[in-house]
Amino acid sequence: MGTTIGIDPHKATHTAVAIDGSENVLDEITIRADKNQTSKLIDWATSVDGDGRVWAVEAATGLGHLLSQQLVASGETVVDVPPVLASRIRVLSSGTSNKNDPNDARSVAIAALRRESLAEVHREDAAAILRMLAKRHRELTALRTQAVCRLHAILATLKPGGMGHRLSARQAARMLSGIRGLDAVGEQRRLMAKAHIVDIRRLDRDLEANKAQIRTAVAAADTSVTDIYGVGPVVAAFLIGYTPPIERFETPDTYAAYNGTAPIEVSSGGKTRHRLSRRGNRTLNHAIHTAAVTQISHHTQGRIYYDKKLDEGKTHKEALRALKRRISNTVYRRLVADARRHSV
Repeated sequence: MGTTIGIDPHKATHTAVAIDGSENVLDEITIRADKNQTSKLIDWATSVDGDGRVWAVEAATGLGHLLSQQLVASGETVVDVPPVLASRIRVLSSGTSNKNDPNDARSVAIAALRRESLAEVHREDAAAILRMLAKRHRELTALRTQAVCRLHAILATLKPGGMGHRLSARQAARMLSGIRGLDAVGEQRRLMAKAHIVDIRRLDRDLEANKAQIRTAVAAADTSVTDIYGVGPVVAAFLIGYTPPIERFETPDTYAAYNGTAPIEVSSGGKTRHRLSRRGNRTLNHAIHTAAVTQISHHTQGRIYYDKKLDEGKTHKEALRALKRRISNTVYRRLVADARRHSV
């Protein structure tokens, strides 16, 4: 059996521990995080055991992302070990939760040795681009919402009732220009409001540029996910960008559990009940929710399915959750078909 190498990554250093199939430590090393980190680790691993090896990196999509990608680019096999799993292994193996880098790296290696279902790290592709653009879209939207809320609060102090719920920079500017007879405090509020209007206009421009980039990236990804009603380029960017390699999910059920559209069973006393799941990737769940709300707002097959659930006695929320699960299954099938088509 080959060697399993666990890595505990940090900003300044990386600690690696190599173990054999019986969990015996073969060697360990701590290196600086620099431009030569990959070559140093591979040279060390080759000296320990030149045969086939597997690298297990804690948080390969987080702090260990760069190192994981560098190892994969060098032809190494890398798996991602969730920090929670490594922590549990550390406690179970030693009976204590005491932390140090070598123990953490050894726990990561043991987790990879014991668990065959860990996700393998792959080279970044179009999905990584869409994830970055989707994340930027979410950040810009949050900043714009903050700016609008602050503007609303100031306008309410300048005009009784402020403005309506839906506020644009043009409407706010027109309102400010029509206000007369302000004292020094009021004039300062007007200046602050104008500053928020400038922020909103800048964020609107940034959002439009971001959406244009997303449309280009989604077209380049050559995906069929956008064929689903309610899935435009922005929602598609979230669905593709935040979904791990679809091969990781064996069935639509496992994918639904990952994105939180599968209900949780809370049965007791012979009575079978299910409730809303708060688990799973909430970003993916929100993207599916957006598609579901769009479908029930128009005459679609999704609306027909939603109405059918209402006729069966389901509440609005229960019917919407059922529709979200149906959309999740459709997204899964589309992503699987895309992966197969792109692999040819």
